[in-house]
Amino acid sequence: MSIVEALTADLLARVYRHLSCETDRKAWRLVCKEFHRVDSVSRPSIRVLRVEFLDSLLRKYTRIESLDLSVCPRIDDGTVSILLSGAADLFTPAVWRVIPPRFDSVKWTGRLRRLVLSHSTGLRHSGLEQLVRACPMLESIDVSYSQGFGDREAAAVSLAVGLRELKMDKCLGLTDVGLAKIAVGCPRLEKLSLKWCLEIGDLGVDLLCKKCFSLKFLDLSYLKVTNDSLRSIAPLISLEVLSILGCSLVDDVGLQFLGDGCPSLRVIDVSRCDAVSSSGIISIIRGHDCLEQLKASFSLVEVTPSLVDSLKDLKALTSFRIDGARASDCSLQSFSKNFKNLSEIGLSKCTGVTDIGIIQLVSGSSNLRLLDLTCCHSITDAAVFSVSNSCRNLTCLKLESCSIITEKGLYYLGSFCLLLEELDLTDCSCINNTGLKYLSRCSKLRSLKLGLCMCISDQGLCHIASNCKNIYELDLYKCCSIGDEGLEALSSSCKRLKILNISYCTRITDKGLEYISKLEELSDLDMRGLVQVTCLGITALAAGCKRLANLDMKHCQSVNDSGFWALAHHSRNLRQVNLSYSNISDLGLCMMMGNLTRLQDAKLLHLSNVTVQGFELALRACCMRIKKVKLVTSLRYRLSREIIETLHSRGCKIRWD
Repeated sequence: MSIVEALTADLLARVYRHLSCETDRKAWRLVCKEFHRVDSVSRPSIRVLRVEFLDSLLRKYTRIESLDLSVCPRIDDGTVSILLSGAADLFTPAVWRVIPPRFDSVKWTGRLRRLVLSHSTGLRHSGLEQLVRACPMLESIDVSYSQGFGDREAAAVSLAVGLRELKMDKCLGLTDVGLAKIAVGCPRLEKLSLKWCLEIGDLGVDLLCKKCFSLKFLDLSYLKVTNDSLRSIAPLISLEVLSILGCSLVDDVGLQFLGDGCPSLRVIDVSRCDAVSSSGIISIIRGHDCLEQLKASFSLVEVTPSLVDSLKDLKALTSFRIDGARASDCSLQSFSKNFKNLSEIGLSKCTGVTDIGIIQLVSGSSNLRLLDLTCCHSITDAAVFSVSNSCRNLTCLKLESCSIITEKGLYYLGSFCLLLEELDLTDCSCINNTGLKYLSRCSKLRSLKLGLCMCISDQGLCHIASNCKNIYELDLYKCCSIGDEGLEALSSSCKRLKILNISYCTRITDKGLEYISKLEELSDLDMRGLVQVTCLGITALAAGCKRLANLDMKHCQSVNDSGFWALAHHSRNLRQVNLSYSNISDLGLCMMMGNLTRLQDAKLLHLSNVTVQGFELALRACCMRIKKVKLVTSLRYRLSREIIETLHSRGCKIRWD
């Protein structure tokens, strides 16, 4: 008997629960039938990528607690009815092609606690009501960015009486009436996000606060609410997290209401609130000395002495962001003295930040994990040395447009910040290959941005590839000296790379794309302006990178239809594509738009070889699933009214350029 055969089902299930990576779970399923069975009964969640597999997946995984349908644009009320009833007489030939009538049971609904329906276009109140009624254990629903979601749909969601978490970001049809339905129907609600729900006002927020006493998390970002809403929020004794990002009608008076209420508040975001000043922030601080995170990015003109003085009371503060404000060296020194537990500070685009201020700031901030110095143009290697030497546990450092920093700064980072995982050096024009050699000592790097660093070449990229094998995001935008040799090193060592930007790296040829095709986990590729790449390179890319979801080929003018046919045949997981200024023809465009069944967003500007009839046919081929399409304005008057109305009726947003 082998060791595997000696393991009981319970032990196998325990091992399975430790597999957090989808790649590992896939490998597990392929071991043997018993491992496959354990996967079926133990898997807690599924994310359905193609609607035609929904039937078999839900019959297989009957014990799931989380179901994500956010990338299935063809889900509509009819589909839901079939999945829940299994009634053969509901099937039509059109539906058969999507979901065969073989659904024997609806066991999967009994345990479901979390349902993700974000970005849906076809689901309306009838389908939502059926889903909610069929899933009595539902605690979390996400309908963010759902087109057509309005008050009737909110009424359907309100039937989930046990709901504790609800996300409705950018549901533009939702008004105070719909919010009132949810407030009355879901009294146990603890987390609610209403970001960009522009029709929600003070009346809806007031009723919500009167009915949902258990709210712990509330996001009202970019709503047209006033101080009256903050007055209504103040009595919520359990509220811990509040975001009013971009609420331009809120001022210091409203923050005073919060300062006198919300005794449990731990996190508050008042970023981009134009009418807020230091006085309002001080009101919040005085009433909440247990604040852990305070974000006031691009709200404050200046960090005043009175604000600095009041901040001394926040002994538990771990995250503080004042991006865009004027910050003096004295104020940064005060932060260092008083915030010993500070792990994150944001000074992006702050004026007045100098080496002296940063040196004083980090001298007492040994626990700092994230430091954002984006566009702090006066920062030099001296500040980087102090950061590296004092903050050796730093994991994220943003230095975009700090153009005075040289290879010396990277030497210090590579010597002391060995835990660094994310580094942004975009537009740091003095960075060279020697600097990347020093930086390569940071072997835990996962995200590295080197866009517009003109002095780096293949040699520097080889240094990074040789030691930073965990890197998953790399930005080389307009690094003109990067070519095929660097990509060869990258593809050989950095097998976990998922996001790559090589736009306008004009030395890259088809050979470079062949190397990239070996990156099996690559999901996002930005390759604008690669004029030497032809259909050969694109064919290799399409055949090798099966997980490619986002592809930007703008200005790739040497690629002909053969390359696009390869994408249409191999890259079935593509969700977003930019073909603007390419040489694709009518036939190639129709193949792309018709065959890519998961495509949701397409940019199709200035396609000189595509006729009006070609656009018409291509749009008809994808009108059932496309969510966004970008076209030149002239087509608005040349395409048939029928196709434009069909796209709109299917929930597709057309952007005219």
